[in-house]
Amino acid sequence: MSKPKISGQPAATPAPSTWKDDLVSGFLVFLIALPLCLGIAMASGFPPIAGVLTAVVGGVIATWLGSAPLTIKGPAAGLIVIALGAVQELGGGDNATGYRRALACIVVAAVTQIAFALARAGTLGDFFPSAVVHGMLAAIGIIICSKQVHTLLGVTPAAKEPLHLLLEIPQSILRLNPEIAVIGVLSLVILFGYPAVAKRARWAQKIPAPLLVLAASIPLAHLFDLEHEHTYSLSLTHASYAIGPKFLVNLPGNLAQAIAFPDFSHVASAASIKYIVMFSLVGSIESLLSTKAVDSLDPAKRRSDLDKDLLATGVGNLIAGLLGGLPMISEIVRSSANIGYGAKSRLSNFFHGTFLLLFVAFAPGLIHRIPLAALAAMLTFTGTRLASPKEFVKTFRIGKEQLVVFVATTLVTIATDLLVGVAAGIAVEMVIHLLHGAPIRGLFRPEIEERVEDERLVLRVKHAAVFSNYLSLKGRIARYVSIPTIEIDFADAMLVDHTVMANLQDLKGILEREGRTLTVAGLDNHGQMSSHPLSARKKVILAPVADR
Repeated sequence: MSKPKISGQPAATPAPSTWKDDLVSGFLVFLIALPLCLGIAMASGFPPIAGVLTAVVGGVIATWLGSAPLTIKGPAAGLIVIALGAVQELGGGDNATGYRRALACIVVAAVTQIAFALARAGTLGDFFPSAVVHGMLAAIGIIICSKQVHTLLGVTPAAKEPLHLLLEIPQSILRLNPEIAVIGVLSLVILFGYPAVAKRARWAQKIPAPLLVLAASIPLAHLFDLEHEHTYSLSLTHASYAIGPKFLVNLPGNLAQAIAFPDFSHVASAASIKYIVMFSLVGSIESLLSTKAVDSLDPAKRRSDLDKDLLATGVGNLIAGLLGGLPMISEIVRSSANIGYGAKSRLSNFFHGTFLLLFVAFAPGLIHRIPLAALAAMLTFTGTRLASPKEFVKTFRIGKEQLVVFVATTLVTIATDLLVGVAAGIAVEMVIHLLHGAPIRGLFRPEIEERVEDERLVLRVKHAAVFSNYLSLKGRIARYVSIPTIEIDFADAMLVDHTVMANLQDLKGILEREGRTLTVAGLDNHGQMSSHPLSARKKVILAPVADR
């Protein structure tokens, strides 16, 4: 028997079904994700299927645990450097052993991420200076390119370290395997040229560029007969070249054979602990930042619960690590495409994972025909976007001091590793803050004077408002959830850095959607460090005028 409708209370209008939009979007994202997952796994020193396995877990399982409705979860290029380093260092030359020990690090890191989420550490993404984060990503992009260019040309480099690999690129160009290079270079041309075509032809906007790469490279691989070991020669170079299945993706016979279990025997070693920290820290930061970026693109302006989404990422990583997969994050490129293709809900991520699962289960032969050079081209394209000269110019426009931090983070990361690079970038930023007048005591604990009057909260910040003490400022605001008007007064602050300015701008948008207002005051006597609207502000101290 149905319940009677209460008088005066309108019946709730059911939300329109969006599964058709999500199905289409999920399928198109699947076409992008398939080659990228394979390429990221191989570049990480993992079996190619490991990347697909992670995306399946991220789509079919993790999607129901998080609150971010439009993010696509799966492996990301940003973690390639960590994963490959773990495999090589923990394996001591044996990649199979290193792979299983790296899985153990992923599992422990996943437990750490779950602990982060339960401790409500979703605000972790607000702590790190934006110049450090972008510098880290630029370094990752350069490292990816330094490795993948050689694969794109069909050459095995002698060098192992990024700087040496970059220096060896000219030699690889001279020693390239012509047929493999044709596939790789053509794939690269398609990827770089596609955006210009998509701008002019609306029909092209619905066709993912990676799909075009596969459509061109797989027939070429068949034409060059990569499935059979043989040699060929060119009269132009008077040289012979070996070619065969090693230039194609290698997959296990079925999904059961793809599952690998972690080796926890060395998980307490110093090297393992280092990679556990990097997987948990860098993975969490990158995922949180990506989720925030995707929220800003959501047409419905929905806001994700970052703690809940971090929990979903941690649980997904735990399952993926136990089964032999790569670590996952909320991936920005595939998530942006998801929105562009018209996704409306979390079903799109689920469908993307389901399509991947079905394809690997029933059409593994097609994956085997994908040439590695095409995947290397996709990763090289991704790397160049991360380390684009535009990123350096963009950072310089925000402020010269931001470029110093950006470059320092990038160079140290390339020369050492991610943890050292990030630590160096943070140290450089702090030194710059001290040089600009921020007191040491105010770097982590700002002095904030609170005043509440007529439903209006005024927070007067003294000494300095910088990235390292922003969470304290944000915590003060979070205490007053019922107050509609908030003012941040920086009149007594010697310095307000770019990270705080950018975070407050984001927070202003969030509060406005809640019907509240946030204003920033007290900057009239502060000079901007660049013409950028969110540049750092330094208080101008006027010297007293001497009496005549």
